[in-house]
Amino acid sequence: MAGHSSAAESRTGNNPFLRFVAALSTLAGWCSAAMIVASVAITCQMIVIRFVLNGSTIWQTEAVIYLMIAATLVGLPYVQRLRGHVNVDLVPLSLPRRARFILAVITSLLSITIIAIMLWYGFEYWHFAMERGWRSDTVWGVRLWIPYLSIPVGFGLLLLQLVADFIALMIGADRPFGLEDA
Repeated sequence: MAGHSSAAESRTGNNPFLRFVAALSTLAGWCSAAMIVASVAITCQMIVIRFVLNGSTIWQTEAVIYLMIAATLVGLPYVQRLRGHVNVDLVPLSLPRRARFILAVITSLLSITIIAIMLWYGFEYWHFAMERGWRSDTVWGVRLWIPYLSIPVGFGLLLLQLVADFIALMIGADRPFGLEDA
């Protein structure tokens, strides 16, 4: 049934704020893709060093892990912009127009609240790691504030995209859940 959904990427209309957030989310998506490509390149380099040159690796595994986590977090707003997150649209499809709008407002406000809380605690965690000078317990010993920075950046950009989606819903630039009226 997922293939039958008429949901599409969020619309911005002529609103400059919505277009700016959409551009920022797209940039985050490109950065996320670049981190994934870098992870693949580092993994290939690690394979060559370990199994072809019979050498040891120090930083590669840890770098790939941090890059993949950062790619996931930084890519959240782009996926939200494209409405690519898992979506169960059975309830919204079965509701009348007004009830669908109310449900969209409620879910948007809940999403904004939850992501704002995650941003708050993610920023606090990142700041704590930077303030205390935390380092990983590996040979590489990376300063943990660097990879942890992806937590507030990713959730901050996602929050911005969610706010833009909410504004687009409220001003009528986008439809509830991106669905056409039945």
